[in-house]
Amino acid sequence: MRTRFTAALVAVLVLLAGCSGGGDDRRGDGRITLRFQSLAWQQESVEANKELVAEWNAAHPDVRVEYVQGSWDSVHDQLLTSFEGGEAPDIIHDASDDLADFAYGGYLADLTDLLSERLKAGIPRRTWSTVTFGDGVYGVPFLQEPRVLIANATWLREAGVRIPTPEDPWTWAEFREVTRQLSGDGKYGVAWPLKEPVSATLNLSLSAGGRLFHRGADGKVTVRFEEADAVLPRTIHDQVTTDRSASPTTLGSGGSDTLPGFFGGRYAMVPLGFSYRQQIVQQAPEGFDWQVLPAPAGADGLAQGVSPQTLSIAEDSPHKKEAAAFVDFLLRPENMVRLALGDWMLPTGTEALKDPALHTAEHGWATGTALAAHLRSAPAQAVRGYPEWKDKVATPAFQEYYSGAIGLEELRDRLEDDGNLVLARYQR
Repeated sequence: MRTRFTAALVAVLVLLAGCSGGGDDRRGDGRITLRFQSLAWQQESVEANKELVAEWNAAHPDVRVEYVQGSWDSVHDQLLTSFEGGEAPDIIHDASDDLADFAYGGYLADLTDLLSERLKAGIPRRTWSTVTFGDGVYGVPFLQEPRVLIANATWLREAGVRIPTPEDPWTWAEFREVTRQLSGDGKYGVAWPLKEPVSATLNLSLSAGGRLFHRGADGKVTVRFEEADAVLPRTIHDQVTTDRSASPTTLGSGGSDTLPGFFGGRYAMVPLGFSYRQQIVQQAPEGFDWQVLPAPAGADGLAQGVSPQTLSIAEDSPHKKEAAAFVDFLLRPENMVRLALGDWMLPTGTEALKDPALHTAEHGWATGTALAAHLRSAPAQAVRGYPEWKDKVATPAFQEYYSGAIGLEELRDRLEDDGNLVLARYQR
């Protein structure tokens, strides 16, 4: 019995030793161990992150970083469980649009006084706004990606349409006309992958001046669906239901689901995140000629919303200064470039963005980099209750509108009336 009791006690102590929250994670030799949960998933990205962790550990024997693999599919619920259980990793990889509730809930450390001046000055102020909640800064935005048009270059060239550039993009009206010209005989000018329609709609609507969320003098947010907010949704709706220039079958698809049809010559263009280029390079048939085009411009030019990937520090971490030092190392300009290339995304740092590797014509790097200056904080960035509003109200409403099941007025009523009831519960 004593043996079984001792074994159980040892097991409990080992389990507790693996939890960083609330404790002082030092080994017997005084070495600190920090847990870094990364959401990198592409092979190049995982390798870049692990290489940087190894380089840190080699140079800092007294502060060891342990790499922990996380997943984008379950990160919100997993983090919430770890925060409430006091077992959160010290350094947390996430996205800025997932931070608001964690920041306001007291789970994330305010980084204002922890970050180096180099890091603060090296990222534009507009980008820091994506991680600023109230008076605090609760993450470091380090990777971002614009939405772009991935186009069948041969198809566009043979059709004789004007090819847009960041300096001379299509307008939304011109884009609609081009997709109409490219369609017919069972083929479509564009395939919109809108399984998750809310983020794409809100972020691209910034180009037309759409805001949707309006914060009053009392700090409370209300939803108002105005004419500028309707430009993009109306374009997609009309492409699908009136022009027949957008495939109706891809509205419920994810981005990757559209690639076989794109490669097979069914769609001339697909609006996708910039990082999808890696999948295209890996999967495109030999000889398939494709190019990256900027998303259409509106009254506010090429502006579009973005939710950068972020690094945060848990409020319960007993080693915040050491964790901040690791973040500073990870996001040195040369290291930020390595992470960006590994994820096929853009770094947020102004110095990193100057790297020649990000300005090549190959695979559209130069086009994406030219869009970096136009990226803005996503409209829903600091809206408490946004996840519930998105899942319960906005997603089904947009899906029904794009398919033609409801009209624009009903879309407006549902986003505003039902949506404001949801947001009100978070703003009392």
